[in-house]
Amino acid sequence: MSFLQQRAHVLGVSLFFLALMTSTSTPAASAPTPPVAARQPWQETRHGEVVTDDYHWLREKNNPKVIAYLKAENAYTQAMTKELAPLAKKLYGEIKGRMKETDLSVPTRRGNFYYYSRTEAGQQYPIICRRLAKADADFAYDAGATEEILLDENQLAKSKKFFEVESFSVSPDDRYLAYSTDTTGYRQYRLHIKDLSSGKLLDDSMERVTSLAWAADSQTLFLVQEDATTKRSDLLMRLKLGSKPAEVYRETVEQFNLDVGISGDRKFIELEVQSTDTTEVSLLPADQPEGSFHSVLGRETGHRYHVDHRDGELFIMTNKDAKNFRLVTAPLATPGPDHWKELVAHDPKVLLESFELFRDFLVVSEKSDAQERSRIYNFADHSWKTVQFDEAVYASHPGGTPEFTSRQYRLMYESPVTPSTVFDVDMASGQRVVLKQQEVPGYDPALYETRRLWATARDGVKVPLWTFARKGVKLDGSAPLLLYAYGSYGIPADASFSNSRVSLLDRGVIFAEAHIRGGNDMGEHWHDDGMLMNKKNTFNDFIDSAEYLIRQGWTSQQHLIIEGGSAGGLLMGAVANMRPDLFHAVHAAVPFVDVMNTMMDASLPLTTGEYLEWGNPSEKPAYDYMRSYSPYDNIERKDYPPMLVTTGLNDSQVMYWESAKYVAKLRAMKTDHHTLLLKVNMGAGHGGASGRYDAIKERAFEMAWMLSQWGLLQPGKR
Repeated sequence: MSFLQQRAHVLGVSLFFLALMTSTSTPAASAPTPPVAARQPWQETRHGEVVTDDYHWLREKNNPKVIAYLKAENAYTQAMTKELAPLAKKLYGEIKGRMKETDLSVPTRRGNFYYYSRTEAGQQYPIICRRLAKADADFAYDAGATEEILLDENQLAKSKKFFEVESFSVSPDDRYLAYSTDTTGYRQYRLHIKDLSSGKLLDDSMERVTSLAWAADSQTLFLVQEDATTKRSDLLMRLKLGSKPAEVYRETVEQFNLDVGISGDRKFIELEVQSTDTTEVSLLPADQPEGSFHSVLGRETGHRYHVDHRDGELFIMTNKDAKNFRLVTAPLATPGPDHWKELVAHDPKVLLESFELFRDFLVVSEKSDAQERSRIYNFADHSWKTVQFDEAVYASHPGGTPEFTSRQYRLMYESPVTPSTVFDVDMASGQRVVLKQQEVPGYDPALYETRRLWATARDGVKVPLWTFARKGVKLDGSAPLLLYAYGSYGIPADASFSNSRVSLLDRGVIFAEAHIRGGNDMGEHWHDDGMLMNKKNTFNDFIDSAEYLIRQGWTSQQHLIIEGGSAGGLLMGAVANMRPDLFHAVHAAVPFVDVMNTMMDASLPLTTGEYLEWGNPSEKPAYDYMRSYSPYDNIERKDYPPMLVTTGLNDSQVMYWESAKYVAKLRAMKTDHHTLLLKVNMGAGHGGASGRYDAIKERAFEMAWMLSQWGLLQPGKR
C-alpha cells in the first residue's frame, strides 16, 4: 500500500476520494466506492454496561481528518447522483417559476409607521422597510409616503455563506432598531442597534442574544443571553444605550430557559422562565426599567401558564386543573388562584393554544381534532364569534396584530391546496377581508385535492392524517407516496401549502402527513403519550399510519418513501430499524439519531433542557428505554432501504456528527447493496441554506433523489 493509500485509510477516506486527489487518467468505469470511516474504539461505562463507539472521533469538528471524511462523503454523493443533475435543475426551475420573485408583504402598523418586507428578483434575502402612517384618526397606510429601508439583508449578507436575521424590534419612540444576526447557521445571534435617524450602528452590541424587549424610555433594552457552550438561555441583562450591560437575573436550574418580551398593552416587561412542564412569569413595569421583576404565580412543578395585562387585570392561560388549558382573569395586585375568574373553561376535547389581548377584544386560538380555529370575545357585550373556514383540512395562525387598540385582527390561513393567505378580521362583526394571497404562477388549485383520514394504531387510538394529490390519482396501490411526520415537543403537523410539493404531485406522487403522538394535534395528552416513557407510541403510530395507507390502496411498500427532519429524523432512524421492509426509501434530514451519546453529554447544547422530553439517562429506567429505540445504538446486520441523510456542519440543534456517525455505522453493518448517501452543507446549520434560491436548490436535489427512487426520472414515467 502506498503512503497516500495508507494516509487515506487512516483518515477514513475512500479510494474514490483518493482518486479525486491523485488521478489524472481516465476514470474507471466501475461505480464509485463509498467512503469507509476509520474505526477508533472509544469506551464508556454506563449503568454497568461498557459502551463502545467506533466512530466517536467524528465529533472532532476541528480535526482535519473529520473534515476530509465529510468531504469524501459529499464527493461520493455527488458522484452517485450526477445523473440527477438535469432533473434537479428542472425541478429548481419549476419551483422558482411558481414563486413571485419580486413581491411585497402586507404592511403592518406599529405606532406611527407601517412595516413591511419586499423581495427583488435575483436577490436571496428580503429588504425590510417602513413608511410613515397618515396623520388621520385611523393612521391609515400611505403608499405614497417615503419608503425608509431599515435593513437590506442582501447587503448585510454579502460575502457570507450564511445569513439570518432573528430578533427585530423598534424602540417605542421609533428611533432605534434592535436586531440580531447569525452568519454561520449555528443559531448564535449577535445584537446590533441601529439609529434610524442617522442610519448608523451604535457601539452597543452583545453576543448570543436569544430574545429582547424595549423599556418605555427607548433607551433601555432587556436581553436574554445564552450560554456559549450549552446554548441554554439562562441570563437576563439590562442594557442602557451607551453603557455596559448589567446582569439582572441568572437561571441556575438546568432544565429552564429564559425568554423576555412585552405585554400587549406595552405596560410590562415579561420574563418567562420555562421548561417542558413548568413555567414562571415575572413582570416589571415598562416605565420603571431600573426596578425589580415580581413573580406572578411563582414556580410550581407541572404548572404551565402565560400572562398578559389589560386595564389593571391579568389574563392567565393556565393548565392548573385543566390539561388543555383554560383562561382566567385576576386583579394585577392579587393574581393568586383564590382571585381567579374563569373566562374560557377547560374542554378535554379542545386545546387552548394561545390568546391575544386588545383594548376592546380578546382572541383565543384553539385546536380540536387536529384542526385550528380562532374565537373572538367582545368585552363590550360579552359575546363570542368563531372565525369560520370552508376547507376540511387547513392551517390558521395569528398573523401579528401589534397595535393594542386595533379593531382588526390579522390572521394567516393556508391549506395543502390554498396558498398562504392574509386576512384582516373585523373583531366586532366577524367579517373578514383578504389582504393578500401568495401568488403562485402556473398553479391551478382546481387540479388538486386534500383529504382528512384516520388510521387506527395498534393500541386502538385514532391517528389523523391528511393527503394532498392531483385529482384522479388511482388508489389501487400503484401511486408513489411520500409520508412525512415529526411527532415531538408538542409541535403539531400543520396542513400547510408547499410550492415545491406541486412538482411531486404533477409527477403522480401523493403527499401524506401523519399527526402522530408526540405533537399536540389532539390536545396536551397527545404530547404526553409520545414523550418520555411513551416515546415508542410515536414510532408505532407512524408505522401503523403507513400500513393503513397501504391497506387503503393509497400506495404500496414498493412505492412508499418516508421523510422527517430533526426529531422527525429520529423517527426515520427508529422506524428504519423497526420495519426496514415497509419502506422503499428514506430521507432523514438533520436527524437526531445518536440519542444516547447526545443525552449522556450534559455539556452539549440543549441536552439538559430536554431531559423532560426524552428522559434523563442517568436514571436507569430512562436509560434502558431510550437505549431500546436510539437509532444509532440499534443498527443491526440486516437489509435497509435506500437512504439519503442530509445535515449541516454548523448545526447547533443536532450536531453534524450524529448524521456522520450514523451513516458510517450503518454502512459498515447493513447487508444490502442499496444506496446510502450523506450530504453535508459545509456552510449552514439546522435549517439548511439561508438564501431563498439556495434553499430551493437543496430541496430540488432531495426531490430529484426521491423521484429517482420511484423510477420517475423522466416526465410521465410511472
